[in-house]
Amino acid sequence: MALFSRLRSNPTLNLLKHRNFSSASSILSSGNNAPLTSKEKTRSALSLLKSESNPERILEICRAASLTPESHLDRIAFSVAISKLSKAAHFAGISEYLEELKNRPDLRHSDRYIAHSIVLYGQANMIDHAIRTFKEMDRYGVSRSVKSLNSLLFACILAKDFKEAKRVFVEFPKVYGIEPNLETYNNVIKAFCESGDSSSVYSVLAEMDRKSVIPNATSFGTLLAGFYREEKYEDVGKVLNMMGKYGIKSGLSMHNIRIQSLCKLKKSVEARALFDGMLSRGIKPNSVTYTHLIHGFCREGDLKEAKRLFRDMVIRGCQPDSDCYFTLVHFLCQGGDYETALKVCNESIEKGWVPNFSTMKLLVNGLAGVSKVKEAKELVELMKGKFTKNVDMWDEIEAGFPQ
Repeated sequence: MALFSRLRSNPTLNLLKHRNFSSASSILSSGNNAPLTSKEKTRSALSLLKSESNPERILEICRAASLTPESHLDRIAFSVAISKLSKAAHFAGISEYLEELKNRPDLRHSDRYIAHSIVLYGQANMIDHAIRTFKEMDRYGVSRSVKSLNSLLFACILAKDFKEAKRVFVEFPKVYGIEPNLETYNNVIKAFCESGDSSSVYSVLAEMDRKSVIPNATSFGTLLAGFYREEKYEDVGKVLNMMGKYGIKSGLSMHNIRIQSLCKLKKSVEARALFDGMLSRGIKPNSVTYTHLIHGFCREGDLKEAKRLFRDMVIRGCQPDSDCYFTLVHFLCQGGDYETALKVCNESIEKGWVPNFSTMKLLVNGLAGVSKVKEAKELVELMKGKFTKNVDMWDEIEAGFPQ
């Protein structure tokens, strides 16, 4: 509490409230004198934030952009900034910035901003600040609601403070006279499942029945993933049967959850059997289905099956995404199949998706090691052209190639 009070009365904070933000906007300027639109400010801020590591500079960029939770792009910028600040352990700066925004004219008395600040505190693992913000909402002229309660539960999940999530769920609706809705229950279901206590969800479902709140596909999808994670297969069967009671079919999204869960458990053969059963029932897979299976078989070392699935997905008209390409290139390199890895990598690059530095280093060194030095050098030159800041590292790697 003392820290929170000091942050509120901090003279630096008071100075920031009266800062001339017009001069700060020059931080985002592209060099010409034309004023930037809100979207242009945010795009510029995002570009700067991704490469910035100085906490004070990160805060300056955010202030200059005048971020608001009303915009999806702004919410991404908020998240990037808070993530970087928390990694730098700059928690005082996070609190100072989020508290400062509560007094910005366009955000004052904004229930949406208060709810979003609660979530951001959760992202920063500052759950005590999130709870305090919820409790003090009336000080900012904002009424507590099921929306702010749901934000607090989600903040607890982000902070992985599942014990606190359960306490909030049990106590706060009674204390503050808030009636939980479907999102509330789905949040608490997620908290139970992620904490390894999926069986407790049965009591949550019973309460939902008593209050005539009908669970949806998200409710059961989360529960299925939880039981798979805990390897409680009998309960998986029970949940599938329960879904019928509520008229929820085991369609593509449910199959994707089950396939992903089995692959995470290194049971990709079982996931493949589920995939085949899905096809026989006329359920068409999508790129997500194939990506889960390809990642699963790669992790288990079955590159032959992973390559077969990759070919099959293209034949069926499912376009691989960047994650699918990156996964396959990485594991093909680990398995020593550099020729196929090069082919897949080139296809990925043609689509504008370049694997990360470590994967590309693995690939070029592997190519050089199997007497494909020419191909390795061509890739190195391509990387130098795309990422000029890494030229010295690529020069060092190239110097190690066989002559």
